[in-house]
Amino acid sequence: MTAGRIQARMDALQQIGRKALIPYIVAGDPTPETTVPAMHALVAGGADILELGMPFSDPFADGPVNQRGAERAIAGGTTLGGVLDAVRAFRADDADTPVVLMGYLNPVMAMGERVFCERAHEAGVDGLLLVDMPPEEDGVLVRRARELEMDLIYLAAPTTTDARMRAIGEATSGYLYYVSLKGVTGSSELNAGDVSRKVDAMRAHVQVPICVGFGIRTAEQAAEISKAADGVIVGSVLVSAAEAHANQPEAVPEALRQVLAPMREAMDDVQAGLKS
Repeated sequence: MTAGRIQARMDALQQIGRKALIPYIVAGDPTPETTVPAMHALVAGGADILELGMPFSDPFADGPVNQRGAERAIAGGTTLGGVLDAVRAFRADDADTPVVLMGYLNPVMAMGERVFCERAHEAGVDGLLLVDMPPEEDGVLVRRARELEMDLIYLAAPTTTDARMRAIGEATSGYLYYVSLKGVTGSSELNAGDVSRKVDAMRAHVQVPICVGFGIRTAEQAAEISKAADGVIVGSVLVSAAEAHANQPEAVPEALRQVLAPMREAMDDVQAGLKS
């Protein structure tokens, strides 16, 4: 299997000693027209990989901020087909930045697993992160995604056992998403020391890069987490920025860039300091 965009990007970052910055936004939030400009603005702000949320009416693993983002997107008419259209439009001007779709199985099943995989691949999607799909799953969706060389990314948590981590490590490709906190997205009380120890322990079971998300809101937190992790995933703070400008959607892309750019700078400063 040839290296896809995610692996190629991670390999390139490792070669230059840079850590991946992976922002998450909800497609269609606050309007469908906002999504593609927002994706480009995030790249301009220093994103290495984009996670694009597929809005769903019952996002049980998401906190209130991301739930409201999904509600705004659905109220604005965003569908799963519209999410794929946004990726396709983004690809017209950016053939290099990896795009991961993140969400739940229900909308995928409604479209049809095979159809979804094929349409996602055709649109330019590089990876899938379906939070309610266990690593043991080996059905139509998993097989077709792998045939199309789309990465399947799985979640691990502080409570994940070693046995479970081995199963996740065997199933995941592209990168592993380590949920650094117990609870739903947007939780607080991030402890960088705990994260570092857990990431080090996971490396015995996981061969792909380990990226850390949940609870990262500031440039200082992003920089601290980047010392141990291969990548930093930032979500709720960006969805909050979109919410703050929901009545002025044309301002959302620049608002997102302004949140992300200081994180990129702080992460790069930390790596430069470690190398000096």
